[in-house]
Amino acid sequence: MSVVADKVRKRKKTQAEQADRHVLYQKSVQSADVEVAFFVDRFRELRAADPLTMREDFCGTALLCVEWCKSDPRRTAIGVDLCQDTLDWGLKNNVLPAGNDVSRRISLCNENVLTVKPGPQDVICAMNFSFCCFKTRQELLTYFKNVYAGLSEQGLLFLDLLGGTATMDVVEDVRDVEDEDFVYIWDQSSFNPIDHHLQCHIHFEFSDGSRMEQAFTYDWRLWTIPEIRELLLEAGFSDMKVYWEEFAENENDPDSDYLVGTGEYQPVTAIEQQESWLAYIVGIK
Repeated sequence: MSVVADKVRKRKKTQAEQADRHVLYQKSVQSADVEVAFFVDRFRELRAADPLTMREDFCGTALLCVEWCKSDPRRTAIGVDLCQDTLDWGLKNNVLPAGNDVSRRISLCNENVLTVKPGPQDVICAMNFSFCCFKTRQELLTYFKNVYAGLSEQGLLFLDLLGGTATMDVVEDVRDVEDEDFVYIWDQSSFNPIDHHLQCHIHFEFSDGSRMEQAFTYDWRLWTIPEIRELLLEAGFSDMKVYWEEFAENENDPDSDYLVGTGEYQPVTAIEQQESWLAYIVGIK
């Protein structure tokens, strides 16, 4: 064996080369338990009942489906996604390890959310801004109509949305991930103010200096809340509510002017513009 080949064989893989991008995403982006609690609380608030059935559109690794079914032994979940490889990963790493009592109540469907027909569901959700992949009014209206048809009589649609002045710019946000040896990098690489097309990437950087470049890439339209409201009503929904995260002073740095999110969301009809914001949108059938 040549000296060069021997060095290649013996070279230790970097942290980036060893990492699994789906694991990194779940640790840095998803808070499935928080989202399930939000769904349940809003359903009880708006419908005075406990939701039992859920369809997660753009479900990816189905982590949310698992958390939903773990939260109550009566609950069932359907996960819908176009990527079979990601569904397979989720089945192996999230669904089956949750145990038979949970996994038997979860169905994963390799189908298009525009045409999928399982129902009726108490809750349908499309989280992590996933519905922004629809770039035309007709596409998003078609999606909302399909969701409406798939909801139970008292069903609710849950979406989340990003916005603020910083979303309409080329920016990079670097964030430490608690108790992990990597950082999460949100990279808004382009924004077109003519059609609101937004391209973003997620990168991960590790303590050994290695980097997983463009672990995920998103090609979206940055929809506005009024546009979503109009399309939901046109699709048949009776109403829509916006839930805004409350902010408070940073207890760790009381002299700072920078406010931090509390994780508590309140319904709002008017709010001051911010540099960056996240909101939940609830479509009411």
